[in-house]
Amino acid sequence: MTRPIPPTVEALPGMPPSLLPLLRAAAGDDRLSLVGGAVRDLLLHRVHNDPWLGVPDLDLVVEPAPAGEDRPPDGAADGAAAPAQQLARRLCRVVGPDGVLYLQEHGTYGTVELELLLPEGPLLLDLASARREVYPQPGENPVVSFGCLSDDLARRDFTLNAMALQLNGDGGGALLDPHAGLADLAARRLRFLHGASVRDDPTRVIRGARYAARLGFELTDDSRAQIAATLQAWPWAWSPGDLPAKAPPALATRLRMELELLLEREAWPRALATLQRWGGLVLVDPALQVDRHWQRRLSRAARLGLPLLPALLAGAGDPLAVAERLQLPHRQHRLLARYLALRQRLAALPHEATGGRHAPGSWTAAHWCELLEEPGAAPEAVALALAAGDGPRRPLLRWWLRWRHLRAGVSGADLMAAEGLRPGPELGRRLRDRRWERLGAERT
Repeated sequence: MTRPIPPTVEALPGMPPSLLPLLRAAAGDDRLSLVGGAVRDLLLHRVHNDPWLGVPDLDLVVEPAPAGEDRPPDGAADGAAAPAQQLARRLCRVVGPDGVLYLQEHGTYGTVELELLLPEGPLLLDLASARREVYPQPGENPVVSFGCLSDDLARRDFTLNAMALQLNGDGGGALLDPHAGLADLAARRLRFLHGASVRDDPTRVIRGARYAARLGFELTDDSRAQIAATLQAWPWAWSPGDLPAKAPPALATRLRMELELLLEREAWPRALATLQRWGGLVLVDPALQVDRHWQRRLSRAARLGLPLLPALLAGAGDPLAVAERLQLPHRQHRLLARYLALRQRLAALPHEATGGRHAPGSWTAAHWCELLEEPGAAPEAVALALAAGDGPRRPLLRWWLRWRHLRAGVSGADLMAAEGLRPGPELGRRLRDRRWERLGAERT
């Protein structure tokens, strides 16, 4: 590192000047520490922003003083709130109602999401009670109990995310680095925190590829060996081909969220190439691990304005099964379904449609419009077929760029006035015939 830790936490980049006094007033004697990516980015001379909103995003861990007995994160039997919940409520009182834009408590994990409006602008805070985690089954959600700050750091993914900066008390400004994250940061390397990291939570592999793309870091040899050994053993109870709904969260919704961040907020060509090099695309689908066309497909999809995750899954062995397992948003799931139906129709085209592999064929623009505009079809499905290289490219591209926009050249009102037609099937047929006449003059 070329710059030492700031001598006072008041000088932290990304820490609004008005925030620290508010936090200290709300924390009282509780130990409050900045943890995770905010500390890592501080040491890299970066401001840690939320990947979606682009505003400062700080993770804080609170440890009660004096430390009490272990309790479940949803509070003691008398219904007492977790330490982070208590801190959040005190902070809201200190800030005042006009300064609190959003508050969401997660009792199961003893955490709170806060969005504050400070004089410097909006700020996101994730408050967590210091806790320890145990994974009862690989890939499942962990069982959480209260612990101390060292327990909290020991549950994280990489050493460079397992550092903390104490914000208050006698140790204010001290850097805690129990897992040698600072050395790994200086050497620009990613190292899993412990030998069961991938087994417990395979989404850490996706996260590692994101960090590698964003920071230019490389995974250590022992961490790559852990990925390879874990994937070879496949310790998760669910395997590809099993019912999608039976997949554990780390191979389902949590995996999807990491993929969305990778595709929408990182340099995805580098991140996906890294993930494939590590063997990690098999976590999404085995066919994607050996897919050599994903970059061309996703680059075309980006140019056509398509969401990238369905474009990635188009190369899976069973895209709809993967979409169901990851619980894709309905619109993206429907896009994949329509694309697969179109792909089947394109694969079954008669010889005269394409005239062979490279010849344009004898079909007219009207023929192609009839095929591509069948009930239930969608322009985005055609665009995805273009991105994936399905069917003859030239007519698909002409339909996308021109033919679908051609209309009858006369309005329904004009036809009714000129020929005495009334609204109904006959008017629709006449308009369609007029459009077909225009399409007949188009080159294919």
